[in-house]
Amino acid sequence: MTTSRRSFLRYTGLAPFSLWIPRSFAEETGYSLARSTPEAEGVAAQGILDFIDAVEREKFELHSFMMLRHGKVLAEGWWKPYGPEFVHTMYSMSKSFTSTAVGFAVAEGKLKVEDKVVSFFPDDLPEKVSENLAAMTVKDLLTMSSGHEKEPTGVCVKSENWARTFLAQNIAHKPGTQFMYNSAATYMCSAIVQRLTHQTVLDYLTPRLFAPLGIKGMRWETCPHGINTGGWGLSIQTEGLAKFGQFLLQKGKWKGEQLLPAAWVEEATRFHIQQPGGDKPDRPKTKNDWMQGYGYQFWRCQGTAFRGDGAFGQFTIVLPEQDAVIVMTSENKNMQGQLDLVWKHLLPAIGAETALGGDLSRLKTLALAPQQGSKTSPAAVSKKFQLEANDLGFRDVSFEFRDDACVFTSGEHTVTCGLGSWQRGEAAFPGTPPRLISGGMPKQTPRSKIAASAAWTDDSTLVMQWRYYETPHSDQVTCKFDGGEVTITFLSSITAMNPKAKDARAPLKGRSSV
Repeated sequence: MTTSRRSFLRYTGLAPFSLWIPRSFAEETGYSLARSTPEAEGVAAQGILDFIDAVEREKFELHSFMMLRHGKVLAEGWWKPYGPEFVHTMYSMSKSFTSTAVGFAVAEGKLKVEDKVVSFFPDDLPEKVSENLAAMTVKDLLTMSSGHEKEPTGVCVKSENWARTFLAQNIAHKPGTQFMYNSAATYMCSAIVQRLTHQTVLDYLTPRLFAPLGIKGMRWETCPHGINTGGWGLSIQTEGLAKFGQFLLQKGKWKGEQLLPAAWVEEATRFHIQQPGGDKPDRPKTKNDWMQGYGYQFWRCQGTAFRGDGAFGQFTIVLPEQDAVIVMTSENKNMQGQLDLVWKHLLPAIGAETALGGDLSRLKTLALAPQQGSKTSPAAVSKKFQLEANDLGFRDVSFEFRDDACVFTSGEHTVTCGLGSWQRGEAAFPGTPPRLISGGMPKQTPRSKIAASAAWTDDSTLVMQWRYYETPHSDQVTCKFDGGEVTITFLSSITAMNPKAKDARAPLKGRSSV
C-alpha cells in the first residue's frame, strides 16, 4: 500500500475523495436487489438443489442463503423461523465492514495505512513504549500482524478502556511479520475511525455505504466508551450482506457511482500475509480456506475468490472470475465443511455448459425442525413452582398448557412455545441469548426475538427449544417433573458443540406452590 494521500490518489487514478453522497442515494433506503433465475444467469439450478440436499444430509444448520450472478439474485432461502426481514448476528464478518470504514477514511485523506497506531492514542500509551509498539501501523492492525505475543481480545474486553489495555500488552514480534488472528486489532481500527471522524463506524458508514446500498435496520454493539466493537457485534439482514458483496465485486461502485476507490477494494482484498501452518493429515494446505492468505480483514479463498466470514458460518463470498456472490448465515462448528459444499456444488454450477432450469420452489419452504416429541403428557398440568435460590434471580416459574402451546413464565418474562411448531415472541430472560464473546454485551439483558417450540420426550420430561432468531444461537430448556417438584436445566447451542463443556447456568429446582 502506498504511504501518502498524494501517492494513494495517484495509485487509484481518481480525484480526491470527499464525503459526496448523491441525493438519490442518501434518500434511497430499503430497495431490493434485482431478481432473476439461475438459467437466465448461466447457472445450473440442479447445482443449487444439490447444495441444499447436501446441507441437510450432512446436518449443517443454515439460517439463510442467497446467490447472485451479474448483480441479480438467482436463488434465496431462509430456514424458518429465520426470515428476510430479520437481522442476524455477524460475529467476525463485522471485520470486513470495519476495514471498509478505514478505506473511506483513507480515501477522504483522514489517515494513511502507514500511520503509527500510537499516534492516535497519546493518553492511553503505557509508561514505556517499546520499539515494536512504536512501529505498529494501521496496516498491521488490518492484516492481523500487530506483533502481539498473545491474542489480546479476552483481556481487553474485561477492562474499561480497551484501547489502553490493547496497547499495554507485550508486542513480542516485529509488526507486519507474523499473522495472528486478533479481534481487538479490528476494534482498534474502529476506535481510530471514531477518533478521526467523531462518529462510530456505524454512523460513519451509514451515508457512505449503507444508505447508498439501501441497507437499513443494522445495529452494532459498543465498548464501555461507546466505540463500535469493530471485530464483531454487527447485526444485518441477509440481503444487506449480499449488497455488500456485490459492492466489493464491483470494486466500490454502485449504480454507476464510485463510492469507494477501486484501488482500495483491490488492495483490501488481495493477499498481504500468509497464515502459519502447512498440510494436515486430512487436508492439504491448498484445500484449506484458512491458509490462502489474508488481506485487510478479508480472507483469500481457494482459487481467486475472497470472503468475509464470522464464527459459526456467517459468510460473504465474492467470486470475481464468475461474477458471483454467495452469502450464508448459519450456526455450524465446521465452517470449512460448509465452504467445501459451496466449492463442490455451487461453483461448478456457475457457467455450466448445460444450465438447465430447475424447480427452486423448495427454497420457499425451508425450515428448521421444531422440538420433536409428544404434544401432551399426564404431567401436562398447568402449575406454578417456587424456586430455590439461584444465580439467575428467578423466584418462581409457571407452566400453562394449552391445546397448541405451552406458556412458560417467570416473573415478568414469558415464552410461549408452540407444540410441534414455532411460535414467535420476545423476552429478556437473564443469561440469554447465548453468545461467544462478552465484549459489547449490553449491561441490561436485551429483549430478544425468540421462536419457541416444545414437546414431551417422555411422560415426565418437557423439552423447550428457544431459538433467538436474530442470532445464530438457541437454548434447549429441559424440564423434569417429579410429583410436585421440577428441575429445569439449560443447554445453549454453543455449549452443545463441545461434548465436554457444561452450561454456565446451574439447574433450577422448584416445588409446586399449589
